[in-house]
Amino acid sequence: MGKAAAARKLASAAAYGGGGLSLLGGALYGVLTAEAKLAKRTIGEISGTPPPDSTGWYGRGRPGPAIRIALLGDSSAAGYGVDRVEETPGALLASGVAERADRRVYLRHFAVVGARSSDLDGQVDRALPIEPDVAVILIGANDVTHLVPPARSVGYLAESVHRLREAGVEVLVGTCPDLGTVKPIAPPLKQLARHWSRRVAAAQTISVLEEGGRTVSLGSVLGPEFAAAPALLFGPDQFHPSAAGYRSLVAVLLPSTLAALGLAGDDEAEPDGIRGEGVLPITTAALQAVNVPGTELGSTEVAGRGRGVRGLWVELRHRRRQPQPEAEAPQESEASEAG
Repeated sequence: MGKAAAARKLASAAAYGGGGLSLLGGALYGVLTAEAKLAKRTIGEISGTPPPDSTGWYGRGRPGPAIRIALLGDSSAAGYGVDRVEETPGALLASGVAERADRRVYLRHFAVVGARSSDLDGQVDRALPIEPDVAVILIGANDVTHLVPPARSVGYLAESVHRLREAGVEVLVGTCPDLGTVKPIAPPLKQLARHWSRRVAAAQTISVLEEGGRTVSLGSVLGPEFAAAPALLFGPDQFHPSAAGYRSLVAVLLPSTLAALGLAGDDEAEPDGIRGEGVLPITTAALQAVNVPGTELGSTEVAGRGRGVRGLWVELRHRRRQPQPEAEAPQESEASEAG
């Protein structure tokens, strides 16, 4: 089965509640389970101390109305492994949006260390009452490390995106990173982790786009940049990002978050062919995104139609990264922020 057909089948299985692809035979499953346990011992137990909470108001002295951001997902969204709130993805992202948009920002952090896609439903329950303008979701790595059937994990994500879009919330999903570069994961689990995480990322992309969200590929979070500088970009457990790693993550998320909010610059109003941007069928675009970190995908129309003979039309973009402003600590209330 080709990669395109596999991604379509996986996404379709997720949509209809199927089990998805059978990736493992019984003997191989036993070997990989043993390798996974060894990797977990190397990484160590998750600390009982939660990451700093990035919930609060950002953009002190900037005008309103405030942009509301809900941050959902796992430890990569929560900022596990850093000590200062200014180092968390939430603070970095909210500070960046406030700077670029010149607006106050209220960010609410719902992410939970260790969360899998099945945990998103509860996070969405808590996020909807704040009426966010955009929800940013980072999920999938724990589904891969716990060998959750891909169609099942993608199905949970698709349902969460559906609920958010039904409520009028813009959604940006950072797709599953490439786990093949994580040092404690040894062969043959390393090869399967890369294969599995990329296939999950492609299926996540297809399902999210079908539900009206947009995606940005996060291969760079645990991909080439991390492989080249693991001591700098990985934390002490060699699995979770360091403070520098989270800055690299937010450098990818920030331009796409602004685009989701309708705040992209005028110079990015249309795809730039010179930068490899354009309009493609959904599956072709999803597979390209998996292989090119930082690729953003969102649905579009061709000749007034959202679909062609090969499915949904998708706009593929490589948003320009801009210098990350210094992150600020959140204010507890809008009143204290304004003062």
